[in-house]
Amino acid sequence: MSGAQRLSPATVDRLPASVERPDYDRAAQRTGIVHLGLGAFHRAHQAVYTDAAMSAGDRDFAITGVSLRSPAVAEALLPQDGLYTVTQRSAAGERIALVGALREMLVAPRDGERLRAVLAAPTTSLVTLTVTEKGYHRGPDGALDVAAVEAAGGTIYHHLARALADRRAAGVGGLTLVSCDNLAHNGAALAASLGAWLDRGDPGLRAWFEAECACPSTMVDRIVPAARDADLERTAAAIGLYDAAAVTTERFMQWVIEDRFATRRPRWELAGAQLVADVAPYEFAKLRMLNGAHSALAYLGLERGHQFVHQAVADPVIRATVEPLMRDEAAASLTPAPEQDLGAYADALFARFANPALPHALIQIAMDGSQKIPQRWLATLRANAAEGRRSPATLTALAAWLRHVRGDGAPVNDPMAERLAALWREVGESGIVAALFGERGLFADHWQADAEDRAALDARLRAG
Repeated sequence: MSGAQRLSPATVDRLPASVERPDYDRAAQRTGIVHLGLGAFHRAHQAVYTDAAMSAGDRDFAITGVSLRSPAVAEALLPQDGLYTVTQRSAAGERIALVGALREMLVAPRDGERLRAVLAAPTTSLVTLTVTEKGYHRGPDGALDVAAVEAAGGTIYHHLARALADRRAAGVGGLTLVSCDNLAHNGAALAASLGAWLDRGDPGLRAWFEAECACPSTMVDRIVPAARDADLERTAAAIGLYDAAAVTTERFMQWVIEDRFATRRPRWELAGAQLVADVAPYEFAKLRMLNGAHSALAYLGLERGHQFVHQAVADPVIRATVEPLMRDEAAASLTPAPEQDLGAYADALFARFANPALPHALIQIAMDGSQKIPQRWLATLRANAAEGRRSPATLTALAAWLRHVRGDGAPVNDPMAERLAALWREVGESGIVAALFGERGLFADHWQADAEDRAALDARLRAG
């Protein structure tokens, strides 16, 4: 890796003048936010909004970032005292900013008592989460999979339940829990699952949680590819220091938040966050249009030998499926807010996908498909079917996912990989559609294929 000196508080003065810096005293800020899921997306999104709010004058919203499993991210940030850079990259050039909002890094399995203390601290008012869909441990019907939570241990439910009990006992009040994951009605989903977990051990704690806490729904959007060695080297060359936690992203950034808080919060709107009464129109547009197209690009692109999103979207064969999937089928399934222009949104999405300066790996998007397709594709299929509309492009993408989980090409990284592979072995190509999308299928609660859609999916599987 690079021989450059490491980014840290001791070396930050050596950054070029072109690198933007936080405008506040980092050392004077107390923790106000605990973030669960310390990955690249958080560092390029919620932390950036919080950094801007503190630079504008808000105080005591420093972030304690928590890795729930792997220590890799925390260990990259610890020698840098939480400092890192965000590079916005497009064909027009780069813009680099230093972010200072992250003040403490914890790894839950080894720092459990410190995590417990900071979650229970009176100064902590918010918990934000980016734990991916699988981190919520929901079954195919959307309900909490209690057995999976018990087997996993150390989940968000374990940490939050203990924190809420501590706060109730200390009389310090509740928290606002802000899910930033790609789940439909993510706030309500978090509230329902956490409530179900609390109810098992202490029904009184569930009642306290429901009275004292809030779980606003959100929609988040920013494309943040996984960092590659080449990205870190390029950042080191640009700033003259080695940043092991550097993030590269696009210029676009969006955060739509239900304006329902139980506690104080930063003025995230100063950086462009939208506080609204109802997130659903934005949430569904993002899930079905952006995320739905992303997943289609991933599975179809991997089949055709592509590595990155910008390559797949430039392939005319793939574009002929993804364009109608987004513009005709996903958009048709939506009821937009008055200010939403879905056609313009689609135009902007395709421009973002085509950005060659931001290689976004298809294999990264293809992960955890069983947790994603209900919101991204099956919701579109169900909504259009209810209005008598067919969704042939979405079925084409769905067939590509079925071949992917069969093991036809790229490695399958999915919490249901073994179960899906076993189903393929058990029922074969002739029975897999019914096993997954039939009346008693694995995903029947999300969408059931009628005879015409079953035939269409079968034909696409045979053709693939």
